[in-house]
Amino acid sequence: MNADTTPLNIVHRPEIGRFEAHVEGLRCEVDYLLDGRTVRMTHTGVPAALEGRGIAAQLVKAALTWARSEQLKVVPLCSYVQVYLRRHPEWQDLAA
Repeated sequence: MNADTTPLNIVHRPEIGRFEAHVEGLRCEVDYLLDGRTVRMTHTGVPAALEGRGIAAQLVKAALTWARSEQLKVVPLCSYVQVYLRRHPEWQDLAA
């Protein structure tokens, strides 16, 4: 993978359950549903033109950092989030 390490300007939009960043005019996102003390991560989206740059990983890390700061448990319904958690055991304490 040819990951771009340029930090993203990630915005948390809790009113719609989303972390998002705009890259080259395109929206990248991680969507979630908050259910009590559990956050269900439902979708990660990065346009095909931007794939392979580490954008999804930065978005998921931001969402997990928020979940940890709020003492939430995470249910990774999105396949990308499932893979991210397997590859990054430092987040395992968040698993619901």
